[in-house]
Amino acid sequence: MGRKKGRDVSGWLIVDKPAGVGSTDVVGRVRWALDAKKAGHAGTLDPDATGLLAVALGEATKTVPYLTDALKAYDFTVAWGAETSTDDVSGEVLRTSDVRPDAAAVEAALARFRGDIMQVPPSVSAVKVDGARAYDLAREGETVELQARPLWVEELELLEAREDGADLHMVCGKGGYVRAIARDLGRALGTFGHVVGLRRVWSGPFDVEQAVPFDRIDRASIDDLDAALLPVESALELPQVQATDAGAARIMNGNPGQVIGHAEFGTEVWVSHEGRAIGIGRYMGGEVHPSRVFVRP
Repeated sequence: MGRKKGRDVSGWLIVDKPAGVGSTDVVGRVRWALDAKKAGHAGTLDPDATGLLAVALGEATKTVPYLTDALKAYDFTVAWGAETSTDDVSGEVLRTSDVRPDAAAVEAALARFRGDIMQVPPSVSAVKVDGARAYDLAREGETVELQARPLWVEELELLEAREDGADLHMVCGKGGYVRAIARDLGRALGTFGHVVGLRRVWSGPFDVEQAVPFDRIDRASIDDLDAALLPVESALELPQVQATDAGAARIMNGNPGQVIGHAEFGTEVWVSHEGRAIGIGRYMGGEVHPSRVFVRP
């Protein structure tokens, strides 16, 4: 007997990931529960982190880069007085300090971590070094020297300050590491810091309030999970135009096609036909030149 390939199911399932579960494990569970041919996710969450994990199924995987590039928001808690090998509570304590910053000091220090900053990712991270993941090299005992990378921090706000730590909220762009913020903020305050709690609350257009609890995935029927799927185009914060019948046929074959609607010349848009997304491309004055085409099952 041939191996079962699964269903041609496309869309986004927004999952509320619990602590102790890896992002790839969530994707595998969703794919199995929906009997889907293809699945992926947009933005890894650390195993100890909780919150929004957007799982793309089928044709939605073609829109993953758009969500990966979108702004994301996190609520997190930093503990003062210790720096760890992973910059979170799961790592080995490397150094300690008796300094405990007050709320005023924390508020003053946050300014340097907003806007365009340079950030060195944690040594235990998914960053690639000579083709290998940094966390794999760290597990093998190798010393990993990572280079600073640019990061846009839209917001970084103090929610609550305590003697031993602080609760913060951050909105940042692609490639941001909350653990690195905790580490660098601690150093800036003359102490050390690491993350003891992290939750992603939204990513691009998706909010954790619309997420399916992870423990419901195994208990829900395929019909219930199908009903929870969001359309392929849900991740696209792009203008929409509609293809004519003739234009749709051309676009779905990868050719420029006529559309109805207007966008700024050269703007990237998503194209619909008969109420469904059929592709993404550049609006070139009355027609779209497609870069991605969504295949209908």
